[in-house]
Amino acid sequence: MIELSGIAQSYGAQTVLQDIDLSVRDGEFLALLGPSGSGKTTLLRIIAGLAFPERGTVCFNGEDVTDLKVAQRKAGFVFQHYALFKHMTVADNVGFGLSVRGRRERPSREAIRARAEELLDLVQLGGLGARYPAQLSGGQRQRVALARALATEPQLLLLDEPFGALDAQVRKHLRRWLGDLHKQMGLTTIFVTHDQEEALELADRVVVMEGGRIEQVGSPEEIYMAPASPFVARFVGESTRLPGGHLVRPHDIEIETSGDVGHPVQVANVFRKGGFWRIEAHSEELAGLIEFDADGRRSPPAAGDTVHIRPRRFHIIHGLDEVAS
Repeated sequence: MIELSGIAQSYGAQTVLQDIDLSVRDGEFLALLGPSGSGKTTLLRIIAGLAFPERGTVCFNGEDVTDLKVAQRKAGFVFQHYALFKHMTVADNVGFGLSVRGRRERPSREAIRARAEELLDLVQLGGLGARYPAQLSGGQRQRVALARALATEPQLLLLDEPFGALDAQVRKHLRRWLGDLHKQMGLTTIFVTHDQEEALELADRVVVMEGGRIEQVGSPEEIYMAPASPFVARFVGESTRLPGGHLVRPHDIEIETSGDVGHPVQVANVFRKGGFWRIEAHSEELAGLIEFDADGRRSPPAAGDTVHIRPRRFHIIHGLDEVAS
């Protein structure tokens, strides 16, 4: 169990973290989600021991580790840009953390080599230990970085936007692979990302951050379907704001086919989005641009058409109208 209490950090006049309280459960996959400048990476660095808070405490399993350095926290760290040693083989990169331990704690060369081979098999890179990083693809290098982080048998795995430098298809594949690996190992994992799709797909719980504060903590379902603040409503998922603080997702709006029931809107744009049509429309009654989806198997309305729509489900967020205006 990781407990953060009253964590605060600033750089000069800029406040980066404001009184953060957060618990991370054993074996949990937790995502820190937010835009650039939200404080998520600074919080991760404080958990790792790569930075120290001005105020507050960090506890691992009841022990105060606030002042302990990274090597004393038994945490594995994976960066966005791999940070592999170009002059070392893949196997030597994986075993590096073990090879630089003090003499009393350092395993034998044979044990380090065996551990590297074991981890390369785990990350599906068996047989590539003799290669150099330049001979691998971006996705393979990121797996090497993960294997290296696991080599020292950490009690905590920290990932700082590990897929940010990869193309979309590779990211999607590695997300699924990482999720399966976490289920297999059960290692407490904290994952920093600005990509809501990554957070919602991978995490047991998501921590949405903005301006150095935690806006909401919850399951992916809770974050998406019941946003707790106007910021979460805007940042996570696509949505349309309706008068009265009502938030509605595009897939929760349907086109009425029976007469003039519902709200009339004028179609402005139609484009395909996977298996459905995304329709953008204007409405004087509902104020502003309305986005909704239509069955991709049928012909959509054309730009300029007037259609009637009805929300099937919506969520009320206090303060949403003030933010929209």
